[in-house]
Amino acid sequence: MTSNLDHSEVLVGVDLNRPFHLPLVWAADEAHLRGLTVRLLLAVPPTHHGHHVDNTAQHLALRAHGDDSLAQAAARIHERHEDLEVVTELLDGMPAPLLCRHSRQARMIVLGTRGLGRLAEFLSAGSVTVPVSAQAPCPVVVVREPEHITQQPPHVVVGVDGSPASDAAVAFAFEEAALRGAELRALLVRPSSMIPFRESASAEPERLKLLSEAVAGPSAEYPDVHVTHEVARGHPVEELARASEDALAVVVGRRGQGGYTGMRLGSVVHGLLHRAHCPVITVPGPSTVPAP
Repeated sequence: MTSNLDHSEVLVGVDLNRPFHLPLVWAADEAHLRGLTVRLLLAVPPTHHGHHVDNTAQHLALRAHGDDSLAQAAARIHERHEDLEVVTELLDGMPAPLLCRHSRQARMIVLGTRGLGRLAEFLSAGSVTVPVSAQAPCPVVVVREPEHITQQPPHVVVGVDGSPASDAAVAFAFEEAALRGAELRALLVRPSSMIPFRESASAEPERLKLLSEAVAGPSAEYPDVHVTHEVARGHPVEELARASEDALAVVVGRRGQGGYTGMRLGSVVHGLLHRAHCPVITVPGPSTVPAP
């Protein structure tokens, strides 16, 4: 068993209805690459049937079903990498706050998604991806679609904007690229203006300079990771989603702690969770990242 504070776990949120295959595969591969334990957490929410006599019986049935789901998820992890240490945990309560609470001992959280629309995901009582991505103090990986492993050369995309949260995302993206023997595509998106105007001749070089400075430190730490710099014009969600079409993952920073509902998650991150074509990794800014 690992220490509660050493961040040597990949925490996976397991759905009560069905274990999602893609996030389990991603988590197993990530834990294998990093030499971490996989902790599978399944939360059984309240049944909300007032004082009906079948309330306890229904809750016990849900817990039994949860045990089965955890066993299936653990079996899938071991099918992928039989040598991984897997810990299962069945808890009573709402999934999002429980995952956030347990994330303090995790290197990252890995989640699936039910494919709900943005409004449905936001309003759903059992919503997990938005509040956890907004609130967890560690990186959150949402595996909505598979990573594109056939693309050559394989690469990770990272969104850059010069903020501290972006710097944290760049550092994590380098780490991921190095682990996977992949290249890194650093992308800065210049929003389109509704009013045509002529930019100064120095604008583009300044943005390329920002990109170069953002990756300089991590690039020295990971000299084997080949980096490309790109400035695109358009909406950040659209451009990052387009870049995700052939990527292993897209990594973006998240600013601030965020409220439970995820209202402060940010439109770019929120949009990517529903539009990206590969796993999305949300990295909190330095004030919320747990110590290594």
